[in-house]
Amino acid sequence: MELKEYIQIVMKRKWLIVAIVLIACILSGIKGFFYTTPVYSASAKLVVNQSYEYNGISMLDYNLIQTNLMVINSYKEIIKSKAIMDKVASAYPDLGLTSDQLISGVSVSSSNESQIMDITFASTSYQQAAKAVNSIAKIFKGQNPSIMKVDNVTVLNEANLNVSNPHPINMDPISSLMISFIVSAMLAIGLAFLLDYMDDTIKTERDVEKALELPMLTLITKMDRSDLKRKRPSKPQSHTSAQVGESTYVPAK
Repeated sequence: MELKEYIQIVMKRKWLIVAIVLIACILSGIKGFFYTTPVYSASAKLVVNQSYEYNGISMLDYNLIQTNLMVINSYKEIIKSKAIMDKVASAYPDLGLTSDQLISGVSVSSSNESQIMDITFASTSYQQAAKAVNSIAKIFKGQNPSIMKVDNVTVLNEANLNVSNPHPINMDPISSLMISFIVSAMLAIGLAFLLDYMDDTIKTERDVEKALELPMLTLITKMDRSDLKRKRPSKPQSHTSAQVGESTYVPAK
């Protein structure tokens, strides 16, 4: 019975729910297609690795690998520091970015138990993003030996500057519409239940039984003017009739 009541509440306010969902989806589509500035990202990869030589052959040491993994967190902070970004801004003035803009646009990540770091830069221009991330990778590789006193960073690959049709990272209208549909539907259904909860008027027999805890004895149905006209008895018509008779005179004998 509770499930039926929930369905009845939703169906009773279905037009409100449909209107809210339609408005939310239309506004989301308009914003996604006409009022969203495309943002592009480019990434470069750095590998943190150090080996030692044994008889003229470079050998990997497990302890060195663990050390490299531990210093990656420090490298993430060094890359986003003003010490690195000031040098990038001064060495590459053609980027047209200040050190603060470089710091706000860059992000550094690495997967667990991996010696590879991903440097990503976001900008409204893909060419600017690719040039900026490559510049940051080069400056960090050159400055790391003087900062950490160890040369264990190598540029694994740089961002491709010759991408013919870059795809914006914030332009996905289908996903935006789906999210808007789901969120607006949930909010609209919640609003319908809230309105029904706040409505304390009595409309049905079940409402009377719930409110008074008494059984129904009779019910007066709702009638409109058309029903009254249709059910009103017609007035009796008065008929007047006159009968004229002929009398015959019979003389007495």
